[in-house]
Amino acid sequence: MENTQKKESNFVSVVGYLHDSGASVTSFLEKVSGVMQTHFDHYEVILVDDCCRDDSVQKVREFVRQTSQNVPVTLVTMSVYQGVELGMNAGIDISIGDFVFEFDSLEINYDPELIFAAYQKAISGYDIVSVGPKKNRSFSSSLFYRVFNASSGSRYPIQTDVFRVLSRRAVNRVHAVSSTPAYRKAAYAASGLRAYSMREASIPHTRDVNESLRFSLAADSLVLYTNAGYKLSCGIAGLMLLATLLEFVYTLVIYLGGGKPIEGWTTTMLVLTLGFFGVFLILAVVLRYLTLLVDLVFKHQRYLVEGVEKIQKETER
Repeated sequence: MENTQKKESNFVSVVGYLHDSGASVTSFLEKVSGVMQTHFDHYEVILVDDCCRDDSVQKVREFVRQTSQNVPVTLVTMSVYQGVELGMNAGIDISIGDFVFEFDSLEINYDPELIFAAYQKAISGYDIVSVGPKKNRSFSSSLFYRVFNASSGSRYPIQTDVFRVLSRRAVNRVHAVSSTPAYRKAAYAASGLRAYSMREASIPHTRDVNESLRFSLAADSLVLYTNAGYKLSCGIAGLMLLATLLEFVYTLVIYLGGGKPIEGWTTTMLVLTLGFFGVFLILAVVLRYLTLLVDLVFKHQRYLVEGVEKIQKETER
């Protein structure tokens, strides 16, 4: 029976990060192209080769050559290894879709139809749709997201996800702030656009492709997108002020009560406590100025692309 299902007319882009992904890239292309061909009239698949050391690129070429369908695959080759954030930025920059699917990991161990379900949620009025498991990956991830969400000021909290769907407006909004955002997930949360988080119990936890960079990304995103550092400095300054007041009261009690402490001890402690309070107060002010500078200038990162290649299915002569 002929399939009469009406397909979506929006052009969509699928951007995937490729780094030693030989074990999953073929399955990824099969599942993603299956969803795209079923539901969309026009689409493109962009894979970012971030200096793969295995047979990932060879498997991409074999898939395009052997598949019975015409799958439009573009391979972006990075000059040097630059990590998932800059790699994905390079892929997104050349995407032309009305909606962009972001896959930081090519391991699809969940129902592929969630891809189209996320798109449907996006066209219902959301510029950013993230899909992930109900719980965060680990305790450290939960702690980071809790601190970030409490300090970001965004009404849309972030957490562990496996892929995202962005409208072209979301891509343009984020890139208007910074051409290469340091941490895309945080940048999307700070964009001010309407977002939705799809949490599915059926989605298992997957390996984090940012594992080696998680601490650095966490620190950068807390500095760039939240006021957590400023709050921490103010909190420590407040504690030191409280300690100073307690030390002052203790000094008065000792002297007025006729006690005989070691000569110079109370004065030394009072000076030290006041000094620490002053140091942390100054740090809080400095961090506030640095926060303003970050807001005005922001952090620009550059990536290096070696080449962009359209991989096409060979036609028989």
